[in-house]
Amino acid sequence: MTGILATSGRVALLTWETFRVTFRRPVEFRLLFEQMFRLGVRSLPLVGLTMIFTGAVMALQVSYTLAAYGAKIYVGSFVGVSVVKELGPVLTAVMIAARVGAGIAAELGSMAVTEQVDALRALGADPVKKLVWPRMVALLVMLPILTILGDVLGILGGLYIAVFEIGQSTVYYWTKVKEFLLIGDIVSGVGKTVFFAYFIGIIACYNGLRTRGGATGVGQATTNTVVGASIAIFVSNFFLAKVFLALQAAFSGGGW
Repeated sequence: MTGILATSGRVALLTWETFRVTFRRPVEFRLLFEQMFRLGVRSLPLVGLTMIFTGAVMALQVSYTLAAYGAKIYVGSFVGVSVVKELGPVLTAVMIAARVGAGIAAELGSMAVTEQVDALRALGADPVKKLVWPRMVALLVMLPILTILGDVLGILGGLYIAVFEIGQSTVYYWTKVKEFLLIGDIVSGVGKTVFFAYFIGIIACYNGLRTRGGATGVGQATTNTVVGASIAIFVSNFFLAKVFLALQAAFSGGGW
């Protein structure tokens, strides 16, 4: 229990230091854009492939289930809501945790065990400003964007099944998607990814900077990052879903 509290305190301190250096000049835009490309743009093929087939298999499974109740016409509705509210945000975050989180932990861990982080401090540079801040901000910006693109691709995967397997028209499929998909669903799905991005980034950076023990330590930090970030995503998703559902119910009279 003491170890958990100590770790939580150190993570909170790293979070505060990252927030504090945000307002310290100069702003490292070059490093930020580099990380946005590396962490975000290069992850698009992985996210896209995952979401296309997720939407397709969901449409395929749902079509057979709904056929027993004569409700196959609602395939687009089920795919649209499920992908946007849950599957898109969670699967995208898990893919980013596996690819980006592990990469950050390995990269920073290698720098830590080879004393490059200590060298930065010796040169008067702040490791949080140079190493943590660009990666955290890049994740906070790019994960919601990747989620939106993944949602669209997931719905398109469902469209393929609806048109070529079920026999629906493209217009009818999109009509059913728009009929049941509310603005609140989009807001809640994308909104959760901001928290997911924070968990992935802070866990990866924390484990990377605290790596000790050479190559073995780097491997352990990478494993801990993927496992910890994945657990944080799934656990926080439950509580965030409850929060956003409550907000959606509160604003339901306003068109949410």
